[in-house]
Amino acid sequence: MPVKVEKRGIRALGVAESFRVGTLKRSCLAGVVMRADLVVDGFVFGSATIGGDDATDAVVGMFYRLERNDINVIMLRGVIISFFNIVDLEKVYLSTGVPVIGLTFEESEGLEEHIKHHFPQNWQHKLQQYRKVGERKKVMLKTGSTLFIRAAGLNEKQATQILNRFTLQGAVPEPVRLAHLLAHTKYMWDAEAH
Repeated sequence: MPVKVEKRGIRALGVAESFRVGTLKRSCLAGVVMRADLVVDGFVFGSATIGGDDATDAVVGMFYRLERNDINVIMLRGVIISFFNIVDLEKVYLSTGVPVIGLTFEESEGLEEHIKHHFPQNWQHKLQQYRKVGERKKVMLKTGSTLFIRAAGLNEKQATQILNRFTLQGAVPEPVRLAHLLAHTKYMWDAEAH
């Protein structure tokens, strides 16, 4: 179902993560549901294996645990999360029926050599996953800030329009900014508890 960018009551699920290599075996994922008027309308937590292959299922699981049918778009702070645990945007889109935008905020020469270095036993599998996510597109927001996106279920113009609706300042949309704060706080609590 195509997302209606101009719809007044559009809702986004922003997902972000927090982790530190060498502390816990799982990262903390947080999701925040936010309306276009920037009212928070729900949240959910999840986790992914650091260095694993379960990030896609983790995001899909978070979406379904919310038990909502009014989320119009999913925004991810990063497609390669939790130490090279790669989110398959197309699979998230097909599994949820909701368009997905993966965000990054810095230029990159790519991760192929890093993948080969950190995963000497199964780098071919990781590299295949990485190549599947595709190239990032550089976009400029109404704030004057640039970011890099990958999308499934909507085009670059639609993705940029949605990001503009949810971004107050800088390059980080509010649902993703708040999700990142929640993920970091929960991860720190979990790390202290162990």
